[in-house]
Amino acid sequence: MTPAQLSDAVLRSVRHAVRSGDLRVAVPGRAGVRRPPHGDADWSTGIALALAGPAGRPGREVAETLRAHLAAVPGVARVEVAGPGFLDIHLAEDADAAVLAPWLDAPPVTPWPEDPARDVARWAAVAGGDPAELLTQREPNPLFTVRWAHARCRALLRGGAAMGLTPAPGGEVATGPAGTDAVTPAGAGRSEVVRLIAEYPRLRDALTSALDAEGTPGEAGGAVARFLVSLADALLAAETTAPALPVGEEKPGAVHRVRLAVALATGTVLADGLHRLGVNAPDHL
Repeated sequence: MTPAQLSDAVLRSVRHAVRSGDLRVAVPGRAGVRRPPHGDADWSTGIALALAGPAGRPGREVAETLRAHLAAVPGVARVEVAGPGFLDIHLAEDADAAVLAPWLDAPPVTPWPEDPARDVARWAAVAGGDPAELLTQREPNPLFTVRWAHARCRALLRGGAAMGLTPAPGGEVATGPAGTDAVTPAGAGRSEVVRLIAEYPRLRDALTSALDAEGTPGEAGGAVARFLVSLADALLAAETTAPALPVGEEKPGAVHRVRLAVALATGTVLADGLHRLGVNAPDHL
């Protein structure tokens, strides 16, 4: 988890605390994180101290409130309150797997009825573009790229199932007669894809808030659309350099199961994002 991702996670925790009524403050625009000067935590944030004044509560009390929300973030192992109200954050060793986990078990979204004209109109409403060009089935069309990446993810999972490969976000590969080495999404050539997936909850929450408050996606919808294009591009690029399924005489193994787990999570996120924009996510193109 990068510092930027962790900063976003801290802000999401503040938003959750505010929405649940645990904390009554205006959510700040950013949350700084830094390496703690003492102890063995990976990162520390003083967000609780910054919010103590507006909340009218002691810093440690605000920190305790936020601690429970932050500890529930995928990739965070535990959170401790230090000093007057610092939050010391310990990251999970399998942080990438934790980012993927919610999407591996998520139920499939109910697809919208097939209607190309509606899909184009709804995409153009948030992302812009010439409707005629958005109907074309080729990669310069961003809507096609996103839907193609989703269909590609579904095809990879079907191919993996035919080979007896089950998606798994982590595994081990033999390195010698008596040794093994861990296989992670990053080691399987999927670090950028996982980094993007970690950003999606923040964008999804912003879109949900916009729809609840205004009834229209607004700029939050445009941000989700741009994100979906970036995620689709990252997945397709990763497939080009490190395919999820064995090629040629290559034997199926842990690295392929990890890549399939990333494909499963990516397809789920793409489908979720498209659905929230009112666009169908077909399994076949």
